[in-house]
Amino acid sequence: MNLNEELIGPCGMNCGLCSSYQAFLHNIPKKRGKVSYCSGCRPRNKECSFIKKKCTLIKNNEIDFCYKCLEFPCDNLKGIVKGYKKYNYNIIDNLLFIKDKGLKEFIVKEINQYKCPVCGDIICIHNKMCYCCDRDRIN
Repeated sequence: MNLNEELIGPCGMNCGLCSSYQAFLHNIPKKRGKVSYCSGCRPRNKECSFIKKKCTLIKNNEIDFCYKCLEFPCDNLKGIVKGYKKYNYNIIDNLLFIKDKGLKEFIVKEINQYKCPVCGDIICIHNKMCYCCDRDRIN
């Protein structure tokens, strides 16, 4: 299992739960339109692929998490929340948890919540599959 602080984006997204990250991590063969690779926002030096271009504070590395902004939660974040509602994942709730309890505690919560009951790896939020156990169904 590979969830760490570097995989938590400024917007509160846990890149480690993403299908593109899981495909990258488990070296799932790329298929155009089906399987894409991403190593995470911070590891790619993108800070936040969702809102970096729309937020000068993130773009200029003035804040490391959106909850530190005076406009939190902004319309950009609310738009992401709307898009991730179908996955039952709320980045504003994530940011409030991180603000209140810290990043390490957030990662523990995420591991406990998304841990595969079979192998202990991570269940992807996008397709609810474990990229270790369900490998044959991912391609």
